[in-house]
Amino acid sequence: MTESNTEVLLEVTDLKVHFPIKRGIVIDRTVGHVYAVDGVDLAIRRGETYGLVGESGCGKSTLGRAILRLNEPTAGKVVFDGTDVAKLKGEKLRKARRRMQMIFQDPMSSLDPRQSVESILLEGMHAHGLDQDKAATDARLRELLGAVGLPETSLRKYPHEFSGGQRQRIGIARALAVEPDLIVADEPVSALDVSVQAQVVNLLEDLQDELGLTYLVIAHDLAVVRHISDRIGVMYLGALVEETTAAELYENPLHPYTRALLSAIPVPDPVVEDSREQILLAGDLPSPANPPTGCRFHTRCPWRQASLCDSDRPQLREIGEGHRVACHYAEDIRDGRITPHEVEPELVELTGALNPGGGPPDVGSVTEIL
Repeated sequence: MTESNTEVLLEVTDLKVHFPIKRGIVIDRTVGHVYAVDGVDLAIRRGETYGLVGESGCGKSTLGRAILRLNEPTAGKVVFDGTDVAKLKGEKLRKARRRMQMIFQDPMSSLDPRQSVESILLEGMHAHGLDQDKAATDARLRELLGAVGLPETSLRKYPHEFSGGQRQRIGIARALAVEPDLIVADEPVSALDVSVQAQVVNLLEDLQDELGLTYLVIAHDLAVVRHISDRIGVMYLGALVEETTAAELYENPLHPYTRALLSAIPVPDPVVEDSREQILLAGDLPSPANPPTGCRFHTRCPWRQASLCDSDRPQLREIGEGHRVACHYAEDIRDGRITPHEVEPELVELTGALNPGGGPPDVGSVTEIL
């Protein structure tokens, strides 16, 4: 983590990514949309680490890819260092991508098995004209490997010759090769052993201190996010529901969904574990192709009220300095004026245009889409 900086490097405004659901034999008809990302507002300051957490299928990865234009935004702005990346095309977009790179979740599938490490690292440098001088390029390759803790002999090897942690280090080196300002790390340690996770997280922190990098870290592991992040955004069904500093989020969660997430973290003390608040959410995550009306969490919320929750969608509003929450009754829940109650699971069915033939549209799983 870095010291606070008021300069905003990346600002996302009302970003939406809607995937069309098509159906038909001869002519494809759009019968609905998957609302993977549906109105996200966030800002990341230069030099900070912004953590993004949420359940599988909530749109975290799609948001990260949309920021880099790997998924095309349906609407909204992605302003990077004063330039709206969402409007760039052609050569201007290619040049802008040099400053924004991604570390993918699965290092094995994101590295070409037919390319050596040297070829993998050189590919991005060649695309942006950074390999003009052979001696300087060779020195740069050795520098990159040294930065991620790999020996120079790794240049001649192929991805299958490395362990999972080493492959992730190669992915990090590839992202660093073009000297970016922003790195989007999508589940950078989820596929690794715990001991290797610590090594990679510490490596990311060291590189940030050394190179002044800005991170957007997408993760499931709340302990990892707490350790590495300056600020954290909690995402649910395509939108942010809470955002604040890492310390404040863990000490004073205000949104019911955030409280449920934090209560799921096991505590290695049986006395504390048995006595602390545990919130078990009923039902599954609703389909992003047919999200609930009003607050999208109201179908699973233990603090759901008869008014507003199922009719009006709450917007992110500031409660306290730098603490934003999308909940109509956040203050009442915080102060204990509203008590939790048991929630009956609701069955969310596809209706109308999404299900014109009586059966679900054949669009693949939510995981495949997001």
